[in-house]
Amino acid sequence: MSYLALAGLFLLLPVAVAAYATWRCRLGWQWWAATALTIAALVVLTVVFDNLMIAADLFRYNEELLTGWRVGLAPVEDLAWPVAAGLLLPAVSALLSRSRREVEA
Repeated sequence: MSYLALAGLFLLLPVAVAAYATWRCRLGWQWWAATALTIAALVVLTVVFDNLMIAADLFRYNEELLTGWRVGLAPVEDLAWPVAAGLLLPAVSALLSRSRREVEA
């Protein structure tokens, strides 16, 4: 399995949870804007620190399993993880906040 396929599979759950949270909690453009800014910050940090770690030879990738697209030294497949975290955590937080409000009411 390529890194891109693994990243795609990994993104399925966060996208589904974010879609469900948007529908269930009626999340608006402000939530999505904040989430997009969070994801952008996480992606920038991932690019910076992945490049530093790869340059320091702390880890390597099997080149046969990569797409070949890179941001500096970092493969684009590595950007799936911050996107997943940036989607999943705020969506779960929104769902839990809604549940807590329903219990208190």
